Amino acid sequence: RYACTSSKRFKELMDCYLDPEYRIAQRAAWSVSWAARTKPNLIQPYIGVLVAALQRKDVHPAVIRNAVRVLEALEIPKTYHADVMNACFGFIENIQTPAAIKAFSLTTLFNLSKVYPDILQELKLIIEERWDAETPAFRARGKKILKAIA
Repeated sequence: RYACTSSKRFKELMDCYLDPEYRIAQRAAWSVSWAARTKPNLIQPYIGVLVAALQRKDVHPAVIRNAVRVLEALEIPKTYHADVMNACFGFIENIQTPAAIKAFSLTTLFNLSKVYPDILQELKLIIEERWDAETPAFRARGKKILKAIA
């Protein structure tokens, strides 16, 4: 709640989220997600930071997970659509991606399909192809998406 009281305090939280010490970034990640959902206007200047976090390999999965969690709940500016779609498709196609990242990526892609309906077929195909090998979280999100597509 402290971080939601001013943009200055939220910046301090974002500084922790971007800290090179992975434990600090890991611990700040959920707080960023919570704060962004509570006060979406505070995260707007940092959407580019969240999108950049999707490409990073040197961070704890919590940093990526919470970036995608925030992005699934926001209207993403058009300038970031391609980067977000590429990252999310990469996450759902990679067997080693943690389940929550895949689940949030599925929802993010489905949300973007309202702007880019051409990605629906690819999304549907990936969900169906990966169905048997995936986690309950993936299947639950996938089921909702397949039902919405039908």
